[in-house]
Formats: sequence, C-alpha cells, structure tokens
Amino acid sequence: MVRVFRHYIPTAFVLLGVIETLVLLLSVFLGSLLRFWGSEVTLAFDALLLGKSLLFAALMLSAMTFMGLYQRHLREGIVAALLRVVAGLVIGFIALSILFYIFPSIALGRGEFALSSLVALIVFVRFVDDDTGNRRILVLGVGNRAMAINNLLRRKTDQRGFSIIGYVKFPGERVLVEDNVIQHDVTLLELSKKYQIDEIVVAIEDRRQSFPMHEIVDCRMSGIDVVDLLTFFERQTGKIMIDILNPSWLIFSDGFKYGVLRVYSKRIFDIVASLLLLLISLPVIIVAVIAIYLEDRGPILYRQVRVGENWKLFQVLKFRSMRVDAESDGQAKFASKNDSRITRVGDVIRKLRVDELPQIVNVLRGDMSFVGPRPERPVFVEQLSENIDYYSERHRVKPGITGWAQICYPYGDSEKDSYEKLQFDLYYVKNYSLFLDLIILFQTAGAVLWGKGGR
Repeated sequence: MVRVFRHYIPTAFVLLGVIETLVLLLSVFLGSLLRFWGSEVTLAFDALLLGKSLLFAALMLSAMTFMGLYQRHLREGIVAALLRVVAGLVIGFIALSILFYIFPSIALGRGEFALSSLVALIVFVRFVDDDTGNRRILVLGVGNRAMAINNLLRRKTDQRGFSIIGYVKFPGERVLVEDNVIQHDVTLLELSKKYQIDEIVVAIEDRRQSFPMHEIVDCRMSGIDVVDLLTFFERQTGKIMIDILNPSWLIFSDGFKYGVLRVYSKRIFDIVASLLLLLISLPVIIVAVIAIYLEDRGPILYRQVRVGENWKLFQVLKFRSMRVDAESDGQAKFASKNDSRITRVGDVIRKLRVDELPQIVNVLRGDMSFVGPRPERPVFVEQLSENIDYYSERHRVKPGITGWAQICYPYGDSEKDSYEKLQFDLYYVKNYSLFLDLIILFQTAGAVLWGKGGR
C-alpha cells in the first residue's frame, strides 16, 4: 500500500496508474508517427505534442477513475470490467472532442486516439489483477482475530496488494484458522527470513501471556514492518473495524487532525465545488422541479431536521421524492427497497441522486460539507448511538452530500447497514484530506452513472 495524504492506495493501482500514464503519453506520439508514416510530413516531439499528450493522459485517466476502474474492491467479472473501460474511453473521447472543438489547435487525429485507446484497454486488462509486487505477510495468531482476516478478506479482490504466507501459532492459543498454520519452533526473525516476509500482522488473542515482545522488536529493527490488526484492516478495507476497536487506538493512532488550514481549505473547496455543481446541474434541477410539480401538484422541496457537526440540528433540503403523506402516522422510517411511498418521479431522481441537489444550499449556508458522512435524523441518531459503539463520533465533522461510506457500501435501511457504514465514516473522519474528497467525488459520479447506491 502507498499512503497519500493519509489515504491508503493499493500499490497495484499506483503501478497501473504510472504504467497507463506513460503508455498514454507515448501512444500519442506513436499514433502521430504512424499517422504520418511514409508521408512528407516531418514529426517532431515538440512542446505542443507533449502538451497534447499530457492533456490526453489526464482526461483518459480521469475518465477511468470516473468509471470506478480504480476502486479498491471491484468485484465484477472481466466482461463488466471491459464495459467500464470502454465506457471510460467513450467519456474521455467526448470530453476531448469538446475541448478540440473549443481549441482546434490542440486537436489530435483519429489515429492517435484509436491507438491510445487500444493500448489503454490492453494495459488495464493485463495489470489490474497482477499479483506482482504483493507484500508477503505473516500473521501472528490463529484464533478469532486471525480468522477475521480469512472471513473478511477471502476474495481475491480483497487481497489485492498482499499475500498471507502463514499464521503463527503460540502456546495456549485455540486454533481456529484451518490453513497455513506455522508452528513457533524458531524465532520470528528466522521464520521471516525463511519465508521472505515483508510485514508482520499482530493478531494474537491474549497479548498479556503470549506476546513475543523481544522477537517482534528484533524483526522490526531488522527492517520488517509490524502492524496491529486494526491498522491492517484500515489499510486493506478502507474502514475502521468497530468490533476490535479500543479507545487507546483512537487516542494514539495518527489522524483525527483539525487545524485552521484544514477548516478553511475544506470550506473553500465546498463553496467552489457547490457552485460548479449548481452551474452544471441547473438544467437538471429545472426539469426535476417541473416533473415533481406536474406529478401530484405537491410541494417541490422537502425539509427535514438532521444532525450536523457537533450534534447541531439543521434542516436539510431535498427534492420531494415521496408522497405528501409518506409519514402521516408520525413515525420515522428508513426508505426501503421498492418503497411504496416513493413516487414515479421520485424513483428516478433517487436513483440518479438528483433529489440531493438542493443540499447545495445547505453547503453554501455552512450546515453541510460537500463530502462527509450522510446526515441522519435525530431519532435515528439517538437510537443508533445507544446500540452501536462510537456512532456519535461520526458527528465530529460536517455531514456531506456524498461520502466515503456512500461509494463503498450500498444504500442501507437497517441497524446492521448503519453499523457497516459507520466503519467507513470513521475512516473518513480519521483520514480526511482534499485528495480523499476528490477521489470520493470522482467515484460518486461513476456510481450515479452505474445506478449504484440510490434508493
């Protein structure tokens, strides 16, 4: 894993991004060379061609990210992945065509684009599931904590970037892991050298009795990375595992930093992003307003009290997507799948996330941020805070129109779903940066295009 502004990115994706960038840059030159091969036109690799290459690479990589091809856990078959690649290339082509129309002097020929697109497709399919460069990991422990790795990271996509070489059994531990159990009959350093271990994950059940402090220090001082189980899960899953979380980890781990620079930079980002979204989505907003009104002549906007930063209450704005009498009995309810209260127009705007657009006003007011945990109703917050540990900690930051939990987990309508989403929200609160906000925005756009998450 590579850590950029406290956000973990799989090494395979970094390698893929570097390779694709180089390929896209070079393919423009090669495409131009092939285009004019045998003609009297002299091709020089000048500043203009370099500028075209950089523009092409930036837009195509943005399109690929937009289509979710750099998601941490893309659990789709090769056909679906290829469809995403093709869709990304089409989006990139459209964006480039608009730019070339506005600025004809930077236009690329059809040959350059065709060659670059083909190479990008081949490179992505070749390297996306490549195990080259995986970190070799040794897990200390064979009990419940060690078994959690097998249970939660059992798919190949979950294990991108690392390979579990074995689980080391210590005296007195109950063996729950079935495969790759290694006896602790030599020192950990010897085991690490024997199996060419890059990293040790500490997942011992009872550290007071069997924790091999001196051996772990010996490994650490010999250049082998050592991490605790919670940090390992945070890095690999993009969430903080509540069931193994303890207050001391929250106190001593890095992150959870709130300086003046962060507050003002995020506020500036919120205002700029909101105004841009308002400008881009204005035609969609007008159509939504007309459609909602024509369907049942009811109110256009829906106001609801939500819990904001530091548990401050505010009124969130949304386009109304349910019947006027949706909660006539006074009982707050989660929206469920195929909810009968949702109108026909409401069903469409929910799936496309258009119903969230009025929250731009909430962001400009300062009640919300553009990116952050989704705001919940007070009755749900009170209920969930009583039943789920650390739930109240998600309110340390402003809620957002979209968030890390929204792109990593599908829409939820139960306490279990809220529990799962909280783990992603805590990761965001801990590791926030503008870089992470940009990743979330790109992937949100892709999720909307693919119809994921809305209900």
